Amino acid sequence: MTTRRRLFLVIATAIALTVTAVAAGAALGLPNSADGRGSRAAATASPTTHLPGSKSSPNTNATTLGRAFLADWVEGGRVVRRDQGSDTVSEGQAYGMLIALSLKDERSFDSLWRWTEKNLQKRDGLLAWRWQNGTVVDGTPASDADLDVARALVIAGKQFGRSDLRSAGTRLAGAIADTLTVQTSLGRILLPGPWAATNPHSYNPSYASPVAFKVLGDATGDPRWAELAAGSRAVTNKLLGVAALPSDWAQVNDDGTVAVIPGPTGTSGEVTYGYDAARTAIRFAESCSPADVAISARISPTLNRSTELAAVLDLGGSPKTSDKSPLAYAARAAASAAGGNVGAAQADLTRAARLSSSVPTYYGRAWAALALSMLRQTTLGGCAPLAGRN
Repeated sequence: MTTRRRLFLVIATAIALTVTAVAAGAALGLPNSADGRGSRAAATASPTTHLPGSKSSPNTNATTLGRAFLADWVEGGRVVRRDQGSDTVSEGQAYGMLIALSLKDERSFDSLWRWTEKNLQKRDGLLAWRWQNGTVVDGTPASDADLDVARALVIAGKQFGRSDLRSAGTRLAGAIADTLTVQTSLGRILLPGPWAATNPHSYNPSYASPVAFKVLGDATGDPRWAELAAGSRAVTNKLLGVAALPSDWAQVNDDGTVAVIPGPTGTSGEVTYGYDAARTAIRFAESCSPADVAISARISPTLNRSTELAAVLDLGGSPKTSDKSPLAYAARAAASAAGGNVGAAQADLTRAARLSSSVPTYYGRAWAALALSMLRQTTLGGCAPLAGRN
């Protein structure tokens, strides 16, 4: 079989799997991926899915990686996932805005927000999840993206002296609190989307952002944000009582019981610590609350059993793939930093940056840059555990 024929078969198989997943999600009445972010996990699961000809070289400087992300993946204010069919998702816009904010790049921030507001923001104030070929193809909101955008807008309003940005952020925050949160016996939690509003609630631990909760609570005076911080902390601690690592997806019942589940609906796939769950360590490590930081530190021993780290693990820390991911190393860096192991954290940030340059995917590049900003800088509103260390 020729090399061209083998490549054709690989691409055809990937397309067939994606179509099957989309159809299954549509049948359930969920977003195209069922998890609110579509083909991102599938398309980044293998480090061979990437674009050649990156414009940057390996570097562990947040400014360099951030500018490289904006140069390589943003066109006219739109974060283009060229490794995933050249679509755009609300998550990507949020990442771009946070990166621009970390660079104090008002012009790029404005361009990203204007595109997002024009093309993704709906009448209810929330953001449509996915846009492609000139139109929204999935209007369901993904709460982590909306949360990150609201956080970025509020901080940008202060940083750039812009009341319009702050107002846009607080309005979005209100829509999130009204539509995408629910009260349980463990406290208030962030729903991944409106489709999870009924009991039992699908829950994604990595969507919770203690820093965003604090930023939006301070900006709005709405007590629900403090409730979200406490509820998310309680749920994550309880999940870590079930397993050593947080799962990509979980289930929270109104009575406060929790379970780990395979995928957003719990009906297919495997329970894993992967491309979603790894973000949990970073989001909790950047918090100014010692109780949140302790959650990130709690998973460090399991992740540090060996130097090499797979992109996807089972909840006991054993590899489920041979693939590598910049996010996996960035997450372990966050957990190590939270636990006070600065040397290990710095080494993993270097690994994440190098991997993101050698295998340049949208998602890997975004998180290599974001992790450096969140863990080393306070620009994004957190208490970076590696602040001042480059």
